Amino acid sequence: MSIEKVKDHLKQYAMEDRIIELDTSSATVELAADALGCQPRDIAKTLAFDVEGKTIVVVACGDARIDNAKFKNQFGKKPKMIHGEQVEERTGHAIGGVCPFGVKEGVQVYLDVSLRDLSKVYPACGSSNSCICMSIEELEKTTNFVAWVDVCK
Repeated sequence: MSIEKVKDHLKQYAMEDRIIELDTSSATVELAADALGCQPRDIAKTLAFDVEGKTIVVVACGDARIDNAKFKNQFGKKPKMIHGEQVEERTGHAIGGVCPFGVKEGVQVYLDVSLRDLSKVYPACGSSNSCICMSIEELEKTTNFVAWVDVCK
């Protein structure tokens, strides 16, 4: 189960006990914000893309949208989201629980600058009803991210 991979990943940072398992779905930004009583922008959504056969994930604030021109400028290709069953195959997490923790080997994690104005965020934790509240510094520390990017509107 994907949430177990996330717990194992976060254990090295002594943060596994901070995972929040909700009674309702948090599979979308709107559902997560409603369940947590926060603003949609406070949700750290993780989007999966194929870039010339490589899997990358971009973590952005919940109300941000991918800017096609910025994405192409950053990665050399227009954004091509990974869909359906391929999401879990390629990232290690099913749709609704995709997160930057415990991803499959070779998946590159990028953090979008849209997150920088926030003091805390709520990324998913591998299932459609889990998340964790953390600071941006903690997000940086726990994701093994490649770089900060500016790919959102």
